[in-house]
Amino acid sequence: MMFDRIREKLSILADAAKYDVSCSSSGGNRKNTNKGIGNSSNGICHTYTEDGRCVSLLKILLTNHCIYDCAFCVSRKSNDVKRAAFTVQEVVELTMNFYRRNYIEGLFLSSGIFKNADFTMERLVRIVKKLRTEERFNGYIHLKTIPGASEELLKEAGLYADRMSINLEMPTETGLKLLAPDKSHEDVKKPLGYIQNTITQYKNEKKTGIIKSTPKFVPAGQSTQMVIGATPETDMEIMYSAATYYKNFSLKRVYYSGYIPISHDNRMPAIGSQPPLLRENRLYQTDWLMRFYGYDVRELLNPNNPHLDTDIDPKLSWALRNMEHFPVDINKADYNLILRIPGIGVTSAKKIVQARKFGRLRSYQLQKLGIAYNRAKHFIKCADSPYSLNEPDPLIIKNQILAESNSKYLKIAQNQLSLF
Repeated sequence: MMFDRIREKLSILADAAKYDVSCSSSGGNRKNTNKGIGNSSNGICHTYTEDGRCVSLLKILLTNHCIYDCAFCVSRKSNDVKRAAFTVQEVVELTMNFYRRNYIEGLFLSSGIFKNADFTMERLVRIVKKLRTEERFNGYIHLKTIPGASEELLKEAGLYADRMSINLEMPTETGLKLLAPDKSHEDVKKPLGYIQNTITQYKNEKKTGIIKSTPKFVPAGQSTQMVIGATPETDMEIMYSAATYYKNFSLKRVYYSGYIPISHDNRMPAIGSQPPLLRENRLYQTDWLMRFYGYDVRELLNPNNPHLDTDIDPKLSWALRNMEHFPVDINKADYNLILRIPGIGVTSAKKIVQARKFGRLRSYQLQKLGIAYNRAKHFIKCADSPYSLNEPDPLIIKNQILAESNSKYLKIAQNQLSLF
């Protein structure tokens, strides 16, 4: 009977947790010590570490009871769904049993807010503390921060979790007030700031060497998540918000979760509308360009260009709008400019810089380096490139590239994109 009840709880609370996509295990490096169990460096949902390895996490809510009535959330208090709650010991035992059976390599633990923030956060902290100190579990733990929880609880949580995250929910304060009037972005900024300052403090203490053994504090950093498509923000507003949080709180990741219609609320897309998968993909591509390719968000999105193109990726879109930078001489340009060539990624750009030390590169050599040559050829000049008197026409280039491409996203009806 007890087993059946636990299984029912697991079914309810694992299903409710699926809407939170911010469960990457990248950045964890907790080592197995003192004959403990698990090792987070080897990172039930699948996610990926920074080096590309796939890891499995037990992804659950402590409870789907919640005092808030956020219109976009399946666990909102007014929603007629089955409710359940784990005890602290049940989560600990589930995690250890799943790990011993080699089902998981870590835990992603979130929760609805019941009673108040401290009441909920205190139970989350008890779970991770028991896992670390009593079960000696050294696997990866991602813990959700509860907005409004005390700094004392946040600090204790940070000593046991590898990563902590707190959901921004909507990209703008206006969008949040529309669907969750009881919440505020200020409630998110305060714990983000406190944890970031404490991370910095612990790192500085470790550098000074005054304290012999400085404990780890949120070693994999913080992340956040935005729901996109539920409120009418532009792509520019979404990415400007992300850029601000990256800058002010040194976030490891911002996640963009396309809204899945779950409510008949007329403030949001109707049930049956397609989730904005293409838009979500374009936002992630833009995020990647900001973090790894050196683009300023204002280059990609601005008042004259507030929306991302649906038919081409943001890197190609920028290139076509800035043809004065092209063609790039592949044998002379610096690394940062090579990175801006459509069809050339970080790894390929590094290979090009290394390879040209041994001689001038020709087109057939570039193809061997693994670049997307059919795309890049419109924007580069090689040792064997023919001389051209004509200025390249962006529209012609775009049509040629689209004729040769085959995007899986464009096969899906994107009716949500035109709702606002």
